[in-house]
Amino acid sequence: MPASIILSRLSLSTPDGRSLLSNLDLTFGTERAGLVGRNGVGKTTLLAAITGEQVPQSGRVVVNGTVGLLRQDAQLRAGLRVVDLFGAGAALDLLHQAERGDASAEELSEVDWTLEARLAKALGRVGFDIATDTELDRLSGGQVTRVRLAALLFGEPDFLLLDEPTNNLDRDGRKAVIELLAAWRGGAIVVSHDRALLETMDAIVELTSLGATRYGGNWSSYRAQKAIELAAVRHDLAHAEKHLSEIDDKAQEVAERKARKDSGGKKKRAKGDIPRILAGTRRDRSEDSGGKTAQITERRRVEALDAVDAARRRIEILQPLSVKLPSTQLPAGREVVWLDRVNGGYHPERPVLRDLSLAIVGPERVAIVGPNGSGKTTLLKLIAGELRPVSGVVRVRPDFALFDQKVSLLDPAVSILDNFRRLNPRAGVNECHAALARFMFRADAALQVVGGLSGGQLFRAGLACVLGGSIPPSLLILDEPTNHLDLESIEAVEAGLRAYDGALLVVSHDETFLEAIGITRRLDLGGQADCSTP
Repeated sequence: MPASIILSRLSLSTPDGRSLLSNLDLTFGTERAGLVGRNGVGKTTLLAAITGEQVPQSGRVVVNGTVGLLRQDAQLRAGLRVVDLFGAGAALDLLHQAERGDASAEELSEVDWTLEARLAKALGRVGFDIATDTELDRLSGGQVTRVRLAALLFGEPDFLLLDEPTNNLDRDGRKAVIELLAAWRGGAIVVSHDRALLETMDAIVELTSLGATRYGGNWSSYRAQKAIELAAVRHDLAHAEKHLSEIDDKAQEVAERKARKDSGGKKKRAKGDIPRILAGTRRDRSEDSGGKTAQITERRRVEALDAVDAARRRIEILQPLSVKLPSTQLPAGREVVWLDRVNGGYHPERPVLRDLSLAIVGPERVAIVGPNGSGKTTLLKLIAGELRPVSGVVRVRPDFALFDQKVSLLDPAVSILDNFRRLNPRAGVNECHAALARFMFRADAALQVVGGLSGGQLFRAGLACVLGGSIPPSLLILDEPTNHLDLESIEAVEAGLRAYDGALLVVSHDETFLEAIGITRRLDLGGQADCSTP
């Protein structure tokens, strides 16, 4: 039987009983399917249901074949080696024992002489060359992710289930995963916000609170189909608004005609041209007819209003965020960041950054790139003043904002609105609400407590509070802003940053994101090369 995963009338909920997905019907064959949707919609839970780790409320999961799951945040115990993730630690120890001549005849019969070659081949498929007895504690988070993915491939599953596989990976790691999926001929279900990775998919499955919708083709094809949906909904809105206008015009016309008729009847009755009893009968009929007409007209108007509201809500879901922001008033020649021969790191005797010089002038947009462990986050902390240099000079304009991955500049204990007021104390009530509305925090949404926000909402709230003031800061410092955000949130962040006219200093491995926000220059800490973007 061909490998397949069949979900039949599947319903899933959170541990506290909140419903996530209801009556889901999906089938996956030997294809690469990207799974997208807002944070919290149930993507990770769906993968857990496929592996049997999550028990559904109702429905069935039928898996024909073997699956390998790459979790987004796996907890690994201390002391593990690379080979232990492959489940081959004992077998490798036995092989080394045999190579030293210390194995018994019985043990020699069990030695897998091809093991090291197969381990190296699996690691090579994710672009990683490392000794298999290396302890995982010595590796970066991105390197551990690559090892875990290689271990999945080593088991040769029929299906790969990958939950955000390129999170925390450097450029080479992302490239290796993208190339692996592009060449993969088994089945794969990939939860990801990495648009370059989603370009290698055969289908995109979008999860919403209403269910699942499958779109044939890769990310670009999905976006094209969504654009067609948006155009159709805009057409529906225009039609609904026209219909509502016609109903209002018709009601006005009927009301005016009735008023003229009633006025004529009054004049005739006043002259005595119509017998009193006949005049009363006509008046009663007129009132009955007018009342029924008014009821029909009101019912039609309510239906038309509902159609208009439904189309507007659908447009808000489909239409990318677009914002207008006040100017930072940053002159083109003004120095924003200046580093001269800086050495820095967490261990003064072993600085990760050596003899680094950097100047950012005016509204430049600079990306800090380089492999994991090259000092990108360290550099941001030096510039933000959270870390003192071992030697050298760091000079930064005082009006800057640092966005770390936790958006620590916001107070998690209070609302978005209260955070805005704290960061913009001179803003009036109307200005506060208008600024937050530009970032889709309208009315009661602005009253949400920051600690309860999803990752995407949190970052968007941070941008709203920092950029929504009368004069935004002249420098934004961003550390991996797209990690843990859903695609809708990433596009909202991109829209906000495109509208910003100050300087940007960004650490990111997401090339699509860097292109979208208009990066003009890159500093590669792998070789500490400073170059302009073509």
